[in-house]
Amino acid sequence: MKERINIFVRYCLFWLTFFVSARLIFLVYHADKTLELAVTDTLLSIVHGFRLDLSVMGYFLLIPGLLIVSTVYFRAAVLKNLLWVYTVILLIISLLLVIVDLEIYSHWGFRLDATPLLYIGEGTPIAIETSAVVRLLMLWAIFLAAFVMLFKKLVIDKVNGLEMTDWRTSAVMLVLTALMIAPIRGTVGVAPINTGVVYFHPTNIYANHAAINAIWNTGYALRKAGRLKYPGNFLEKSKTEKYFNELYASDGPTEKVLNTDQPNVIIIILESYTYQFLEPLGGIPGVAPNLSKLAEEGMLFTNMYASGDRTDKGIVSILSGYPAQPLSSIIKYPKKTQSLPFLNREFREMGYYTSFTYGGNIDFANFRSYLSNAQFDNITHSEHFPANLNNSKWGVHDEYVFERFLQESNEAKTPFFKVMLSLSSHEPFDVPMETVIEGDDDKSMFLNSAHYTDRALGKFFDQAKASAWWKNTLVVITADHGHALPDNKGVTNPNRFKIPMIWTGGALAKADTVINSFTSQTDIANTILGQLGKNNNKFKFSQNVLKTDKEGFAVYIYNNGFGFTAPGKHIVYDNIGQRYLTKKGITGEADLDKSKAYMQTLYHDFNNR
Repeated sequence: MKERINIFVRYCLFWLTFFVSARLIFLVYHADKTLELAVTDTLLSIVHGFRLDLSVMGYFLLIPGLLIVSTVYFRAAVLKNLLWVYTVILLIISLLLVIVDLEIYSHWGFRLDATPLLYIGEGTPIAIETSAVVRLLMLWAIFLAAFVMLFKKLVIDKVNGLEMTDWRTSAVMLVLTALMIAPIRGTVGVAPINTGVVYFHPTNIYANHAAINAIWNTGYALRKAGRLKYPGNFLEKSKTEKYFNELYASDGPTEKVLNTDQPNVIIIILESYTYQFLEPLGGIPGVAPNLSKLAEEGMLFTNMYASGDRTDKGIVSILSGYPAQPLSSIIKYPKKTQSLPFLNREFREMGYYTSFTYGGNIDFANFRSYLSNAQFDNITHSEHFPANLNNSKWGVHDEYVFERFLQESNEAKTPFFKVMLSLSSHEPFDVPMETVIEGDDDKSMFLNSAHYTDRALGKFFDQAKASAWWKNTLVVITADHGHALPDNKGVTNPNRFKIPMIWTGGALAKADTVINSFTSQTDIANTILGQLGKNNNKFKFSQNVLKTDKEGFAVYIYNNGFGFTAPGKHIVYDNIGQRYLTKKGITGEADLDKSKAYMQTLYHDFNNR
């Protein structure tokens, strides 16, 4: 038994040595970038990358583990031959990926994934000099030979003379093999392992890229390769350009609603907050009295829609002005997100201090990589709170996050741009508060959790209004997405995506004002920047809804379908059935083509990032 466990452990060490060596090769190959890193950051790229290394190791150990289990009754030669064949094949493929990744990164600036598959049939995606090809082939051959020798010395030599054994050894080895699910998944929490877990540097993208395991990244991308490319023929090119430009055309001036040209800006994003929590929007009384009061004090946008149906999509829509996608979430593709515009970067260029505060797991849905690409000056997440406060399924409850957010706001240098994301109103709706809205059904618990968040929000604003920074601050309150509850709205129902947006704060010149223009999360970027005279064409899906000639429109996107809503119009299209589910207020084919033009532009943009 000990001999077989020893072989299993040695095989683990062999692959971990390979992965660490691959990372060192990457760092040396890109020495010009590596030398720009602090020594600690170089070491951290190796340390943080170890999580993905362990995950690939877990996958690679499954078959050898089963071989050891099944060969306890056979001669050592059987196991030896099978391990030789399996390992050499894996080494050839893995080293090929590692070597190709070196040159891919030199040209494209991102680690190897499924992107080269998009170029099949279209020629070589990058031009590589013959000398580079020779150099890479030599590297591949040298390292293949080196690791074949290491494998023989570390593992195969220990297989020779292995004795047959009994069922107990087989049982133990089966348990050891089954335990590989732990490093494969990479966590016991809610969020399974993803590329973002190794992103450790807040601003240096190369340091984060160096931590990625190219083999893991390629496998992950291949599993999702079918979702990477959207159709290029959803609407013909001439119509796409014509109608998309019409959607965003505007000659009207921007209505000035601020009393300062350089306000502090705070965006508070509330988890799952549907418009039905707000009484001024006809919502359920008593659920969010503080938010309803703020709506009456400031500017209430009555036709605000989430772009998608998940937090990861809402964050990108708000901070990058980028729509959700029907079959993917761009946040899961760091190579794509690094090319997005970021609202906080615009503020950084204007001399603002920027920060993001969240009580949840920063590795969930690749948040870490997205926020690192955004280059916030500071990111606060669950690991920065005391362990005793990390007592909900998703992390730290809202009252404590609001307290931390207030403290950070009071201590921040001005002007600042700050973002906070709440989480307590997410399923399972278990909040540390006496029950206010009775009932143990999902609807009642959802409303009660929303009331808890509203209570924390109200306390924050009571204290914020007494702060030194309040009088020069714009606060934008919205949601990451809507919710099926409280009345079980289907995914094609626009009310499922309708969310609140309120502007308030001491920098707001208008009080008790209603904005009826149709707007989306993607419009937040240019609507805020418009108040500073900084409308930005990089946010191509973002309209400034405070322009005086804007009635606006909103697009909401669900799994394999989308809705388009504007004054007097509502369209819902199903991609699978390739048909319209709803066509209200349509006066001609042009109305339908405008919604398709939006989606075709999105598909094209997503495919080409």
